[in-house]
Amino acid sequence: MPTESGSCSTARQAKQKRKSHSLSIRRTNSSEQERTGLPREMLEGQDSKLPSSVRSTLLELFGQIEREFENLYIENLELRREIETLNERLAAEGQAIDGAELSKGQLKTKASHSTSQLSQKLKTTYKASTSKIVSSFKTTTSRAVCQLVKEYIGHRDGIWDVSVARTQPVVLGTASADHTALLWSIETGRCLVKYSGHVGSVNSIKFHPSEQLALTASGDQTAHIWRYAVQLPTPQPVADTTICGEDEVECSDKDEPDVDADVSSDCPTIRVPLTSLKSHQGVVIAADWLVGGKQAVTASWDRTANLFDVETAELVHSLTGHDQELTHCCTHPTQRLVVTSSRDTTFRLWDFRDPSIHSVNVFQGHTDTVTSAVFTVGDNVVSGSDDRTVKVWDLRNMRSPIATIRTDSAINRINVCVGQKIIALPHDNRQVRLFDMSGVRLARLPRSSRQGHRRMVCCSAWSEDHPMCNLFTCGFDRQAIGWNINIPALLQEK
Repeated sequence: MPTESGSCSTARQAKQKRKSHSLSIRRTNSSEQERTGLPREMLEGQDSKLPSSVRSTLLELFGQIEREFENLYIENLELRREIETLNERLAAEGQAIDGAELSKGQLKTKASHSTSQLSQKLKTTYKASTSKIVSSFKTTTSRAVCQLVKEYIGHRDGIWDVSVARTQPVVLGTASADHTALLWSIETGRCLVKYSGHVGSVNSIKFHPSEQLALTASGDQTAHIWRYAVQLPTPQPVADTTICGEDEVECSDKDEPDVDADVSSDCPTIRVPLTSLKSHQGVVIAADWLVGGKQAVTASWDRTANLFDVETAELVHSLTGHDQELTHCCTHPTQRLVVTSSRDTTFRLWDFRDPSIHSVNVFQGHTDTVTSAVFTVGDNVVSGSDDRTVKVWDLRNMRSPIATIRTDSAINRINVCVGQKIIALPHDNRQVRLFDMSGVRLARLPRSSRQGHRRMVCCSAWSEDHPMCNLFTCGFDRQAIGWNINIPALLQEK
């Protein structure tokens, strides 16, 4: 039939065009490679003040960019040919069914729909390729400003919390599901003190603002205050653990630190607390010192937070109002303010500045469990949630947040670098990201097959004054990690 012969000839012509165009593309690519190969060899041979490792990294990155854009160019040409072929086929079909009921407007709509699909495919391919290029730059930048310095390995179960002492000597504290809390030398990674007074999971640890006292909260429904005395060992030279030019890869949960040898068995063990705070009817999930250190607050799964007198261990106030279990509590560094977070999707601000009036404000803005809420300098509170968002609030206007950070994973116990106003976000997906108070992402801590957390990251803690490590993270892979964050370089890139 005439219709069939016409469509066959059209298809044959399109096929010949595609074949000839394909050959021309190969010839063009080979000639382009010949042209670009010479300048690269000349560039590699030129004298440069850059270190050889940096130059090789730059050459590798530029090579990746060139290959990515070359692939984009080829895919673009292929898609354009498909569009032309489709238009030719539609035009032929339009001639063949000239007497049919299909209107010209319907044919135009069909062609437009097919073209838009191909256009969307082109946009998706372009975005994916360019995102890969940009992520390679971000990975290199993160490694330059965020370096893993020390790993603290010794717990026999997941670590829920990490904290840094506020008095000399400055030590690192970790709280673990193995029923112990450990104190570490930041410089050497050696365990200095082991506390084994709890009979349940140790869920949090906080240091007294002016004395060598630690406050731990536990699943045994108590909070303990215990005194420690440590002597720091002589620090050893720190090996460079930075991994340059290595792509980040996913690690299985089996790739965990080897803790067959109990490193905490050689350090002094404290088994009896100085004071035990008892009044809760459920797991005590967190505890913190009020300013001055004479009172402490605890948060429990019994839906209450309790304020205790440290010297007498007496209950001063029971803070009720949350509809579900509490997940965290935090105190203001300079004022008698407490913030509690809960699974009821809210966090509450408790004001004890006036002894006669104890006011409470409720913050509603999350759609899932509020995992933590912490104070910053001034009148701001930062809250993190299982709804994958972090919100920055002004205490003077609690109707809506002043900034919102949206992420791709649930957020655990956050911490804010008070001096620089940088928020560290530990995630369920093993990532740790850094943001500023306005919601701008600054960096992501490097994670690869040889460094970083291998399971959920539970908590983060800043130590602004320590010269070696200024950020610590812990996770359910049974290790804590000390990082050195080059804050001036981080803020300069911003």
